[in-house]
Amino acid sequence: MELEENKLICPELQDTTEERMENTLRPQKLKDYIGQDKVKENMKIYIEAAKKRGEPLDHVLLYGPPGLGKTTLANIISNEMNSNIKITSGPAIEKPGDLAAILTGLNEFDVLFIDEIHRLNKSVEEILYPALEDYTLDIIIGKGPEAKSIRIDLPKFTLIGATTRAGSLTTPLRDRFGIIHRLELYSIENLSKIVKRSAKILNIEIDDTSCMEIARRSRGTPRIANRLLKRVRDYALVVGNGYIDLKITKLALNQLEIDELGLDEIDRKLLETMILTYKGRPVGIDTLATTIGEEIETVEDVYEPYLIQIGFIARTPRGRIPLKQAYEHMGYLYEEDK
Repeated sequence: MELEENKLICPELQDTTEERMENTLRPQKLKDYIGQDKVKENMKIYIEAAKKRGEPLDHVLLYGPPGLGKTTLANIISNEMNSNIKITSGPAIEKPGDLAAILTGLNEFDVLFIDEIHRLNKSVEEILYPALEDYTLDIIIGKGPEAKSIRIDLPKFTLIGATTRAGSLTTPLRDRFGIIHRLELYSIENLSKIVKRSAKILNIEIDDTSCMEIARRSRGTPRIANRLLKRVRDYALVVGNGYIDLKITKLALNQLEIDELGLDEIDRKLLETMILTYKGRPVGIDTLATTIGEEIETVEDVYEPYLIQIGFIARTPRGRIPLKQAYEHMGYLYEEDK
């Protein structure tokens, strides 16, 4: 009977352990955070200064493409400040009352992290202004002549906002942030270190060349690097002997249709549309998105930044155009006098 109970319990325990491992892929302290050196150095100084003054950290805005570690950095800031963190997102806060409930539930020096802060409602945003500047909350109770304005004092807290679209933030909201940082795409060397660290945490045996290969195909993004590592691990367990070498890595990534530069099927479809359908002429983002069957926001936030960074496409006032490197990579002849 006891053996049967153990059989039933063990898989659950294993699942819990695996979940815990997945969570620990996120670094907990600044010293463990790889890459974004300038942001890291500045944040270290701001945090130390705030702790010495015995004050909460100034409000922080982090922006950049998805998967670069904005949420991870928010958690690290909370850990470094020895404070609790509450996590929510812009679309989740529908009414001013929702934000009021969150703010009044905070303790002194707590961190409130709002992901996709550019998607906050206008009415919610208006309540946030006095909360950020004066740590007060102005609430109107009742309607018409009987309406009363009540001011509630809030504990001193730090707001960390994250967004992929800093341009969509209203100027008054952006001005309330004392610390504004852009997270850049990662270098191959830093991504290789991230893959090596993740492999160690997940108990995966991998060689250095495989780490570099995964890093090279990760589009400058740690989230993609970790995702590719897990998929290569699956191939190593089934096709190989569990050890990840260059042969297994290339086999797995080729099966996933991710080429040497990290371009996937959608990237290639995007480039082929620009080169073949529109003959390299400028094309609008909405037309491109419709042609490849993706949302405009997805093209702008996920695909475009990397293709621009590696010099495959360029933005012009008339639309997006493919560049010479894109033609060469896709195997098409580039005509100079287009």
